[in-house]
Amino acid sequence: MYELQSHQQNQEAPEVALMARSTFVIIGIPWSLVLASATNERLPVVGALLDHLASLKPEFDLRRDVEADIRGKEAAVCRVKEYSGALDILILNIERDGGILYSWKGSTGTTRVGKYDSSSKQNKLLYTFDNHVCVSSCSLNKGETLLAVSLAQNNGGEERLKPISRCLTLLIEIHPINNTKVLKAVDCRVKVQFLHPETKRRSVQESHLLLLSEDGYVDQYHVTLTRHEGYKVVLANPERLSKTAERVVEEFCWVQWDVQTQRLYYLTHAGKFLLRCVQFYDNQNCETVLELPLELPAKAFSTVKFVNLGFDHHHAEEPQRVKMEVFTNRLGSMCVCCSRPARHKPELIYSVVLVHKDCSKTFRVTLGQATRDTAPLHPLLIPIGYYVVVYLRGRFLHCINTRQQEMLCHSLFLSGDDADLGLSSKSEGFTVLHAEDESSVALLDLPNGTIYGVQLSPAHLLQILRSDPTSGRPNNMVDAQRLATLHCLLLSSTNDPNVELEIIEWLCDNVKAFESFDPIQEFILASLYKISYQRSLNLDKLLPCSSVFDRKELPACLTEIPGVLCTTRLHTESVFKGKARTVQSFWSELQWNTERTTYLDVDPHPRYRTSHVQAYWSKLMTEEPSSHMAHVLENTKKVLSMVDTWRHDKKLVPLFQEEDQPQKLLIGLTVEKLREHLNTHLPRLGKRKIDSLVINYVAKLLELIRHMLESVWLKHKLGPLVLCFTQRASPGEWAVFHFMLRILDATRGLCVPLPPGYHSLLAALALRCLPHHTFLQYVDHRFLQLTDTFVSRLMTDLDNSAANEKLKFGVLKRLPEANRFYHMWDHPVSSASISRDYIGNLLGGRNKNKGFALTGRDKARFRTDVLPLTYLTKVLSDIEEQALNPFEERENVDATFVEETALKQTLILLGIERK
Repeated sequence: MYELQSHQQNQEAPEVALMARSTFVIIGIPWSLVLASATNERLPVVGALLDHLASLKPEFDLRRDVEADIRGKEAAVCRVKEYSGALDILILNIERDGGILYSWKGSTGTTRVGKYDSSSKQNKLLYTFDNHVCVSSCSLNKGETLLAVSLAQNNGGEERLKPISRCLTLLIEIHPINNTKVLKAVDCRVKVQFLHPETKRRSVQESHLLLLSEDGYVDQYHVTLTRHEGYKVVLANPERLSKTAERVVEEFCWVQWDVQTQRLYYLTHAGKFLLRCVQFYDNQNCETVLELPLELPAKAFSTVKFVNLGFDHHHAEEPQRVKMEVFTNRLGSMCVCCSRPARHKPELIYSVVLVHKDCSKTFRVTLGQATRDTAPLHPLLIPIGYYVVVYLRGRFLHCINTRQQEMLCHSLFLSGDDADLGLSSKSEGFTVLHAEDESSVALLDLPNGTIYGVQLSPAHLLQILRSDPTSGRPNNMVDAQRLATLHCLLLSSTNDPNVELEIIEWLCDNVKAFESFDPIQEFILASLYKISYQRSLNLDKLLPCSSVFDRKELPACLTEIPGVLCTTRLHTESVFKGKARTVQSFWSELQWNTERTTYLDVDPHPRYRTSHVQAYWSKLMTEEPSSHMAHVLENTKKVLSMVDTWRHDKKLVPLFQEEDQPQKLLIGLTVEKLREHLNTHLPRLGKRKIDSLVINYVAKLLELIRHMLESVWLKHKLGPLVLCFTQRASPGEWAVFHFMLRILDATRGLCVPLPPGYHSLLAALALRCLPHHTFLQYVDHRFLQLTDTFVSRLMTDLDNSAANEKLKFGVLKRLPEANRFYHMWDHPVSSASISRDYIGNLLGGRNKNKGFALTGRDKARFRTDVLPLTYLTKVLSDIEEQALNPFEERENVDATFVEETALKQTLILLGIERK
């Protein structure tokens, strides 16, 4: 992709004006014109990787990958051991397949054009001019049989092209080297670019060439090829070539080419600025697919000037008013970015039109005191994943979230020392090579001829996350920066498990509560959003990605950035055209995303709210078993099967090992309600995909909580002794207990399920960490739940000391009457209770079955536990003999047990025997 910027008319001589410098921004695949120094002196390399926000990985180096090979070839031509002459290597273009086209001055007064194959790491000579010429633009067709070049007149005047014209555009047969056809001989610069269809055939019978002129038009040439003598590929009808030219664009004042997607963006100005996009298809047809009105200053672009940075890049020029670039993503997102300095103010104005969100955001950043440098302030715009990074060296860095744009707190803004990408050159020295389907981006260092793979550095983002509040800054402002950093770190780190571990460690170590947000809630929601946001852009408005959306009142720190004024404009008035919107393509996705966003903006509550499940959950737990409950539990089985599949080989924390009916109901209910919400608002995704997405979403939630526990478990080196009730807790167990309480508080606030067994484990740790009376207070305040698993272990594992008896009585007192856990406690009091229940149930059943009835007076006086023991034992024995299964569901209690319990109780009451 490339961008051509226009300027006011230069008043200098025509020859000088032609050489006037303009910024030539490349996005995706560049058009050409990248300077490499003719000498061995180079600018300082990019700074240390871990000390800056950008993580830079060298992918191509002109000196390493090209220059050494060229010097070897020139040495062979000159028959010398080493060639030390000036080469003046220029990078001219990067084609769709990643091949880098370049030119250099040969040792014998020639100019050579070569190609570096990025896959094979080999260099190939394409063509040699007999004398020194200035190649300003170059392109190679897919079959590598035709070479298009644009030659510019040298300023020295010694190598004038004949006939005298400022630019000569040639089409050269190079397989083998044969005829040369002149396409244009004009007084303005021309850029050339072959179309590269996505066909697997290397040899094609037709090639299509674009010519862009400084006069503001674009032509397309349809070149027919034929084979001679079995291997020669030549032009079929060279004399008719000019008649195949087709005018694609009549007029433009700005243009940008995306070679990866074969799209041409251009801007026209007829009363108002209108951005259009022409899509070129594999069948070589093209059509205008998008029109987008833009609000720009009237004199933003006046004249178009191409420039060859290779021979006069230091020439003065009039400051450029507007910088503009377009970025797209394969999921159907488009961002149109514009920047311009404010007049008479030390401010920079930049806007991002989010076509897929049907809105635009404009930012005005105060830059402080003006410097003596009168050069125009144009930031470097870098698309990294779903962020657009606006970087002005030495001033600020703004990572704009193009998916969650509603609130400023989800976009990271840095200034000062933190706002450093580690780039040694100014923004004019770098060119973005953007691939639509990648989360990373390549950055071309123009002065040094180096290509870097660029990603946001997780190490630096973690450093910002852990940093202490800057002196003089309010804590809530630091909290807002941490919130943005946390989201940026999760969304830009792809699937790096180490980043997740580092964040969990930060959550564990950061004991202090934040004023503006709950970090655990943000971590959970952002991590869950991360696994699903690549399915569809419309999930941005449907899935909860942050807890701040549920807050009724937001603190000012989450809605504003100091020194930055943000204005939002809804409805971009984009118009989609052509056949592309009727088939499954990028444009149909973009149109769907735009229209769906408009529809969801009308809905007052399009985003799924986890808190809405609370009422359904409370109602479901009080109901009797039903078909609906069975359906909910079936959802739970699907989720738990996914969790076991993911981590069946490593279970450090004892979770998912018990029947936790309340949590299982909440798991299944969450699946049900989230599925209903997505089916209602996003039917295009399909029921099968939605079902898979929801199951994975809830499974990831449970797995994430277990992962958090496992991480802190390993950090404090906890073992199986944690589940022993007879020992007190270590400092590590205290830390884990506190962290589990924070997780519990966060999940309750969101009303999301916990892994089955979580409450039992928390209660076990609490019993080891807290005094017994404090433990019971935690139960009363609902911080702890007395699960069946925990209570049963409590009754069996603890002895009957005075303190433990008091604890057990306190626990039993807090249990519902239906829970008969005292049956598991080997204690006289529990035995007496068991005997009373047994006698009451047995005699009550006998009276009901045999019709035995007592008078009202007898009912008032009758008490089963005061009958003579011998008579009572005989009655119970008679009933047991008549029963088919006397011990069924009676805890193996019989008349003998009742008799022994009664005698023991009597001895205790008389003081003859102790408990």
